[in-house]
Amino acid sequence: MAPMGGMKKILVIDDEPGLREMVHAVLTRRGFAVIEAPDGREGVALARQQQPDLILCDINMQHMNGYLTLAALREDPATAAIPFILMTGYADPAGMRYGMELGADDYLPKPFTPEQLHAAVEARLRKAQQIREAAERKLADLRDSISLALPHELRTPLNGILAYGELLSSEAASLQPEEVAEMGQVIAESGRRLMRLVENFLIYAQLELLGTDTERAAALRQKRTEQAHLIVETRAREVANQFGRLEDLRLELQPGVVPMAEEYVARMVEELVGNAFKFSKKGTEVTVRLESTAQGCWLRVKDQGCGMTAEQLSRIGAYVQFNRKVREQQGLGLGLTICRRLAEVHGGALTVESEPGVGTTVSVQWPTSEAATHSQPL
Repeated sequence: MAPMGGMKKILVIDDEPGLREMVHAVLTRRGFAVIEAPDGREGVALARQQQPDLILCDINMQHMNGYLTLAALREDPATAAIPFILMTGYADPAGMRYGMELGADDYLPKPFTPEQLHAAVEARLRKAQQIREAAERKLADLRDSISLALPHELRTPLNGILAYGELLSSEAASLQPEEVAEMGQVIAESGRRLMRLVENFLIYAQLELLGTDTERAAALRQKRTEQAHLIVETRAREVANQFGRLEDLRLELQPGVVPMAEEYVARMVEELVGNAFKFSKKGTEVTVRLESTAQGCWLRVKDQGCGMTAEQLSRIGAYVQFNRKVREQQGLGLGLTICRRLAEVHGGALTVESEPGVGTTVSVQWPTSEAATHSQPL
């Protein structure tokens, strides 16, 4: 039986010639291409050169054991994603745990039968194929969504920049200083909107792909913001000032540590507070609350705006915008989805409570720092 997707290349790293010969014979009969290395050093070099689809590696070898071999391959971006199976006759729990922490995909205890060998190889290759297909589907969905939404959303701020830029260049001599200042302000606002749009696209794409990159997701969850209340206060005031509504902002902030990088905490505050001001009238209160307890941290943003129906809440997504004909909505509706994904990647959750004509409360809950570190990737 030939392996799925055509002939797959398997690298076998073991210092026992007899075992390498047996594995080579079994896998070759099953339709695999097999390359061999007698130790870890040569195995790492072959992996970088040949880019195999899967690696079988013994643990106890001279010069460079299986753990060191695995660590070297995981540190190299060119080989970091290659499925890796450790082979050992001493599969103690501590050693298995250490191997998994280094990035091993599976263990194959010695001695093993040809059927067990083939089953382990097929299972790992199938899993790798599923991960690739999931990533490709996400990229395809992202491309489709971008191709539909990007032209209009880029064109809107660009039109403002180009129109006023051309007017300034052709009519500069006849314009009054206050007119030039007004046009310059429109150009600056359009440029900021365009920059924010591009940033949101990049963040959204990165977050969508984190589900297939466990190492990056784990590294992201190691980040902390120690003085979170200061970040929340600074960004909330900046956003309120942009909307000309500092007097409508109410802050209820407790000091605490948020298990998220400072830049993402700031982005979350900008998006949630910006939405609250965007969809509420001047003179109505927007409350930003940060709470910290032994169970975790909460960020809540409450407005007294137009609110959303149950159907609209169920349809919240990256490119969904509601009542576009009724009120102008700038951007792609990415903000709320970015906040939700950021919370989930860090082991938390985002919930929305809303009632038409009453207002909306968005709550973000993070677990304790320790729980966030050990949470599972999406």
